[in-house]
Amino acid sequence: MTMTGFGQARQGRNRPGGSARALSEAYDTALLDLDGVVYYAGGHAIPYAVEALGAARAGGMHLAYVTNNALRTPDTVAAHLTELGLPTGPADVITSAQAVARLVADEVPPGSRVLLIGGEGLRVALLERGLVPVDSADDDPVAVVQGYGGPETPWSRFAEASYAVGRGLPWYASNTDLTVPTARGIGPGTGAAIEVVRIATGAEPRVAGKPLPPMHRETVLRTGAERPLVVGDRLDTDIEGAFNGGVDSLLVLTGVTDVAALLAAVPEHRPTYVAADLRGLLVPQPEVADGADGAFWCGGWTASVSGGALLLDSVGPDSAGPDSVGSDSTERGLDPLDGVRALCAAAWTEAGAGACGLDATKALERLGLG
Repeated sequence: MTMTGFGQARQGRNRPGGSARALSEAYDTALLDLDGVVYYAGGHAIPYAVEALGAARAGGMHLAYVTNNALRTPDTVAAHLTELGLPTGPADVITSAQAVARLVADEVPPGSRVLLIGGEGLRVALLERGLVPVDSADDDPVAVVQGYGGPETPWSRFAEASYAVGRGLPWYASNTDLTVPTARGIGPGTGAAIEVVRIATGAEPRVAGKPLPPMHRETVLRTGAERPLVVGDRLDTDIEGAFNGGVDSLLVLTGVTDVAALLAAVPEHRPTYVAADLRGLLVPQPEVADGADGAFWCGGWTASVSGGALLLDSVGPDSAGPDSVGSDSTERGLDPLDGVRALCAAAWTEAGAGACGLDATKALERLGLG
């Protein structure tokens, strides 16, 4: 069973896609990121997330949770989701620790000793693959595996990794996220710790996590999805990972990506669909249509390019021309997300294979997003 190729017709398009059916009906499996999608950094559920996912599951959609965080075990993540009101088993959680453990196990003999630089999630994943985690470069490891170990990770762990990598041992990393969201703010992630070892050794690790193929492979093997939809909040991990795997994606605007960043996205960072939150799974997605004079239209909004800027106008139900939107857009039945979709089409078409550098200030102000 393979997911590759299912979404290739949509990938690389210069506008968001549309779906006549609710996404939870059009796709059999949602591959959900966690932080910024299901819950906030402090662990509290994002508004509407539990209700929307419960409705999607009740309608027959399989929910799987795919995370680059290698610290927590699938059991721990599943227990947290269950406490939030989303009954989940560990088999429905896929982590970058599992992906990198499989990558290592495919390349070293069974039962090999591996220097572990990380937390419990990575240790459990290595054991699952029949590898033996060790704590010192002097314990005769055949490889080094690094993942997020939490803010209490001592400097000596990075020194052990450097000693082993400096001796020529192959070096693997769960992911390269430079930052990690926490309840107290943004902290240094696995990528920042990897930089420490890279500076000391000059070496480069083999990386498994999103957006790279080993994570996609791990997800395929563990979910068996036939018609998957990647759901995430980050362009450079979730959406790029979907692009690399040739599957469709839904960006929700509850996490790190704002509309300005979405408009500037390069092709591999352009999602198939855009929604305010996970309620977007439960409804059809509108098509973006071609308008006059190179404009794009969606749900009463028209977006165009002029004078180095993105422009946005609306045509209300009782109006024959552009209308000032402002705070009355909801009353007049205009969905700001339709304006975002139209702007994406204008920006991405203008940018082509690059990143859009057009001024979107006034357009976003019309949507109340400036």
